[in-house]
Amino acid sequence: MFDNLCCTNLNGSGPFIEMAYEPVKIRDIADRSVSRAWSIAEFQRGFVWKSTQVKMTLPLGILAVVLLAACGEEKKAVELPPPVVTVTAAEQREVKDWDEYTGRLAPLGTVEVRPKVSGYITLSEGGMPQDVRISPDGKIFFVADMKADGVFLIDGDRFTEVGFIKTGVGTHGLYPSRDGTKLYVANRGTNKVFGPPRGKGSVSVIDFTTHHVLATWPIPGGGSPDMGNVSADGKKLWLSGRFDNVVYAIDTTTGEVKSIPVGKEPHGLTVWPQPGRYSLGHTGNLR
Repeated sequence: MFDNLCCTNLNGSGPFIEMAYEPVKIRDIADRSVSRAWSIAEFQRGFVWKSTQVKMTLPLGILAVVLLAACGEEKKAVELPPPVVTVTAAEQREVKDWDEYTGRLAPLGTVEVRPKVSGYITLSEGGMPQDVRISPDGKIFFVADMKADGVFLIDGDRFTEVGFIKTGVGTHGLYPSRDGTKLYVANRGTNKVFGPPRGKGSVSVIDFTTHHVLATWPIPGGGSPDMGNVSADGKKLWLSGRFDNVVYAIDTTTGEVKSIPVGKEPHGLTVWPQPGRYSLGHTGNLR
């Protein structure tokens, strides 16, 4: 068992204290001192000893006591258990290289558009064009002329007048049927900008393929059909009655007209929603 404890001073100049302890007490100090430093006061309180058993060669007030070794049985090292290692299987999959919300701006190619008039057409008669539509095959433009009382046909490739269709007094608005086979023509009943109520208003129906007038529906009692639109289902042609303060709902199969009183001088009329993506002007038509 342990019998003695050897101590040294701070500068390592050699032993200066020898103390005799009971075997149990010296084992206790050896076990506990390995994990901390002991002050002299703590060192003294922790053991039973007699003053006659302590030999001092230097004053205790200037010494720092450090446990170096004990003469006798060596302390065995503590063996730690092997560490626990967890192994996870790696997941194998394809990773796509892509960026989302990168915060970067990429320059795009730009095209400068400069509108330019490529030519003019002088109509053979009339001189007050009001509305224009293109045929379903994209080859012929239909131009309503309020003074000519009809529709001019313009070849789009050659940009020349190729025909004229007589319709009614004061030809004004043009509206294609939903199936693209017919063109509804609103004849306002006067060649003047401001006309009287109950004029010779009517609606003409033109075949897009033959360019013939299939039917003409007069407004009962006279009227002034102006601008409007075809319903989404194609069953009703809605037109404003410009000089009669009404709106007309016309059956596109029979030509039957229903008049609905509204405010003074209704002009533009929009039926919404409409099929298509592109507006064809203030009439609200979309294609």
